[in-house]
Amino acid sequence: MTTFRMSLLAAAVMVAGVAHAADVTTISGAGATFPYPIYSKWAEAYNKATGVKLNYQSIGSGGGVKQITAKTVDFGASDDALKPEKLEELGMAQFPAVMGAVVPVVNIAGITANQMKLDQATLADIYLGKITKWNDPKIVALNPGVALPEKLITVVRRSDGSGTTAMFTNYLAKISPEWKETVGEGKAVKWPVGLGGKGNEGVASYVKQIDGTIGYVEFAYAKQNKLSTVQLKNAAGEFATVSAASTAAAAAHADWKNAKDFYLFLTDAPGADSWPIAAQTNIIVYKEPENCAQTEAALKFFNWSWKNGAKMAEELEYVPLPKELVGQIQAYWNENIKCEGVAAITK
Repeated sequence: MTTFRMSLLAAAVMVAGVAHAADVTTISGAGATFPYPIYSKWAEAYNKATGVKLNYQSIGSGGGVKQITAKTVDFGASDDALKPEKLEELGMAQFPAVMGAVVPVVNIAGITANQMKLDQATLADIYLGKITKWNDPKIVALNPGVALPEKLITVVRRSDGSGTTAMFTNYLAKISPEWKETVGEGKAVKWPVGLGGKGNEGVASYVKQIDGTIGYVEFAYAKQNKLSTVQLKNAAGEFATVSAASTAAAAAHADWKNAKDFYLFLTDAPGADSWPIAAQTNIIVYKEPENCAQTEAALKFFNWSWKNGAKMAEELEYVPLPKELVGQIQAYWNENIKCEGVAAITK
């Protein structure tokens, strides 16, 4: 083949590739309910800016991993980061998208947001079923002057495979030896007690409707549903209030550079200002995707969102990724996500 003909063929391939990428009008993703509020907001803004839509199914982290494994979506989303060895086995790459907080919420008549205080042992004992009434002496001792009713505690937890559960149980396993030994951690565990709700939406709904409940949700769901959050004692022994600032304080201790495939948990972080159940939510894609244009479009969506959506994230009390971390992710893409041996996207 002559050099001229080879040049023509290369040009034709390049044009075809550009045309294929330009044909992408819809990106599909599925998984974690934790980031659904911010993905929805980013998607609306991205569609206005580019014409490309995001179809995201908020079905829980376990469902997200199943969908991307089955190749029925362009990306999976999981709050429970997959271990590097699992990613290697599946031929997948993983990176964080945004940071947020998991927060205990209560529905007790007369108790307002952040009025109630819980420490590590008390929270664990409630979910172990060892503390069963709101006027238990241990809760009363933490809340002098607060009128606590002699009412049974209704524990609400997730019924589906959930990254939010993975983060919550990871925290409980860190602060309670009994929890670690008897229940453990993960997207799904054998709960000692509780009423199961599907998704952050389901837990928020149960807590909102039933008096005497306690549940755990991503902070955006607590705000949207006007649920009463609690103060929680952190690793430094201080009672922390959940906020973007206290989440960012916890995230500041993350060692991303030494976290292979960004496998990291931010729970029980040090620091007097740190919220104890901070977390990142993750995106999972194939390293060598069958449909490169779709994967490239998904990566471009997150790139655009990091650049243009920080304020949107902050409005919903999420914590945007630091610029340095975004740079690490882009380098990770270049090294790991390939289309016919060429980096799927750079920036």
